[in-house]
Amino acid sequence: MSRKLVLVVFAILLISCANQSASQQSGRESGPVVVGGDHNAKGCIGSAGYSWCERTEKCERPWELSEQESFTLENEGFANFCAPDK
Repeated sequence: MSRKLVLVVFAILLISCANQSASQQSGRESGPVVVGGDHNAKGCIGSAGYSWCERTEKCERPWELSEQESFTLENEGFANFCAPDK
């Protein structure tokens, strides 16, 4: 029984080392993923629903802005509203 336990522990250690080595070779960090850490070039957090709006010059949630400014989200309403003036 003792020999089986040693073999199981040894197998677990080998698998653990192999997984760690594979993640390092793929270029991924082994640290925790930070929720909300996906800022775009303008600083908007896409996973929270934010997109940059040129007209307001800030990150906006399209559905919230459509309620405030009374435009429809269908047919690219957010893109049309936030397009820079020409």
